[in-house]
Amino acid sequence: MKVSYYLQKYHPQKYWNRRQYVVQKNGNKFLKYFYLYYIRRCDAYNCASLGTHLCGGAQFEEPPILPHGLKGIVISHYAKFGKGVRIFQHVTIGNDERDITNAPTIGDNVIIYPGAVIIGKISIGSNSIIGANAIVVDDVPEGSLVVCQKSRIIEGKYKEK
Repeated sequence: MKVSYYLQKYHPQKYWNRRQYVVQKNGNKFLKYFYLYYIRRCDAYNCASLGTHLCGGAQFEEPPILPHGLKGIVISHYAKFGKGVRIFQHVTIGNDERDITNAPTIGDNVIIYPGAVIIGKISIGSNSIIGANAIVVDDVPEGSLVVCQKSRIIEGKYKEK
């Protein structure tokens, strides 16, 4: 496992090239399985040591920019990303409970700040910014800024007996 992590850390382009090869529709099946094993070993090491889970099926047009590394990032298998996406620490990008394939599509040059949660079959427009701790469950138009919603108090539902 340490060898896989070494390659991912010091040769990140190899890691991302192999990810891209695995998600292609055509190609050598044996090589795809070998690369998938390599990706899973790298991801397993990251999950165990950093709490990160970048699923092997997530499609990136180019490697994302991770300013704080892979600390606590969780990404669904079915998520799709454009070019120049910047993801900060402790971000969750996942599917909703209705269907496992209901994962977000993120446009080009999107910045996702720490603690943001993006869930469901939604699309985030290009050049958008998702603020820290924002919970996004609806489509975001191109060039938008999304910030956390104000908290609501629901009385009477959870009173102690």
